[in-house]
Amino acid sequence: MTTNRILNGPELLPAAGAPVRQLVVLLHGYGADGTDLIDLGRFWQALLPDAAFIAPHAPEPLPFQGFGGRQWFALTERTPDEYRIGAEAAQPVLDTFLDETLAELGLDDRALALFGFSQGAMMALQCGLRRKVPPAAILAYSGLLPGADRLQGIQKQSPVLLVHGAEDDVVPSYHASAAYHALSQTGIDVTLHELPGLAHSIDDRGVSLGGRFLQNALTDQP
Repeated sequence: MTTNRILNGPELLPAAGAPVRQLVVLLHGYGADGTDLIDLGRFWQALLPDAAFIAPHAPEPLPFQGFGGRQWFALTERTPDEYRIGAEAAQPVLDTFLDETLAELGLDDRALALFGFSQGAMMALQCGLRRKVPPAAILAYSGLLPGADRLQGIQKQSPVLLVHGAEDDVVPSYHASAAYHALSQTGIDVTLHELPGLAHSIDDRGVSLGGRFLQNALTDQP
């Protein structure tokens, strides 16, 4: 795979070698970058040996120096309106990246899974639910649903997995429950796992849940 797309980041080629039959895109959280998540692909390669894993760096550096991380959109007020407006503004960049990468690999969205953590989970939901062709799966960990009151016209074919730590003090777990209820009411096939004792992170339980979900969703595709 080339590295001249609009967003760069670490990549893992399929464990089985060419050709690439599925694509899993890993969207990192606020203040991190793609290297923060690419190791998830190493855990899941055994389950999806024909999949490529790509973890793009978000398009914007943090607005303050000394940390070196990235952001999909700025977080200042941390209000529902800011999440919605920011995710909507960042969506075209991510859509372009996905279109370019799928075209490069000769795949369409039916072979695509979007995974996101925290702010990346917001982007996975914002973008995945609005793709012209529904992706095979959307996984949102420790995040929230931007614009939960503006879901008219979204795609409903993509199954969604929500995983959230019950002890999350960065994005409290009630956001996951709210997302679950909003998506369920639209008719989306959504599953929620609230994990006891887990803070704002991904543990072995979350890795296992995500791996099974991805395997089921992607291996069911033609």
